Amino acid sequence: MAQSADELIARYVKAVGGAGNISAVTTLRETGKYYGGGGSIAPVVQLNKRPNMVREEYTTQGLTGVNAFDGHTGWKIDPWGGKKDPESLQEEELKAIIEDSDFDGPLVNYAEKGNKVELVGKEQVEGTDTYKLKVTLRSGDVQYFYLDDEYAVPIKIDIERTIRGAVRYYEVFPGEYKAVSGWYLPYFTEGNVKGSPDKWKVVYDKIDANVPVENAKFEKPPLSTPAH
Repeated sequence: MAQSADELIARYVKAVGGAGNISAVTTLRETGKYYGGGGSIAPVVQLNKRPNMVREEYTTQGLTGVNAFDGHTGWKIDPWGGKKDPESLQEEELKAIIEDSDFDGPLVNYAEKGNKVELVGKEQVEGTDTYKLKVTLRSGDVQYFYLDDEYAVPIKIDIERTIRGAVRYYEVFPGEYKAVSGWYLPYFTEGNVKGSPDKWKVVYDKIDANVPVENAKFEKPPLSTPAH
């Protein structure tokens, strides 16, 4: 049965809990572990707050790094080189965190966000029939969402980011959707640079909705004053 992009998005929104349940969530706190190459494991915490604030923390070697976006400015604290002060994000880091800051993801209310969505056909992903949606973000970067034919939830996302004129390609596989205040969110995400055997994954053990989070959590902290 042929469907339009808007009909598929409506199915997706209904499948993950409905527009009312999604909009009733104003903050999310996701805690879990990142599994990287070489057997590395690191605790991670991600905080999101409407409309487009995000803070990501990653702890390893007893130090915690931060990437954050307050709706206007992206910044990071990268303590492993002995640096404690916040720095501006590089171009690709900034694009990635702006994507992460979209509270509902790029499909929900896509036109209001300046995104364009088109249905480009059907495709199989690891034996599952999917509808393939092309999402052109306001930035001009492109993502392809593969929505499970039966459940209308994304089981794969292809990400194309243009960095200094060159396109970089990534694959992300979300799964293990569970209800958080009536909104079904993925508790598992695996990804890699397209074509690379090196995969990373994030597994969340807890996602809390509507936790109190001050805006200051997302704002770039002041530089530390050097000791005299």
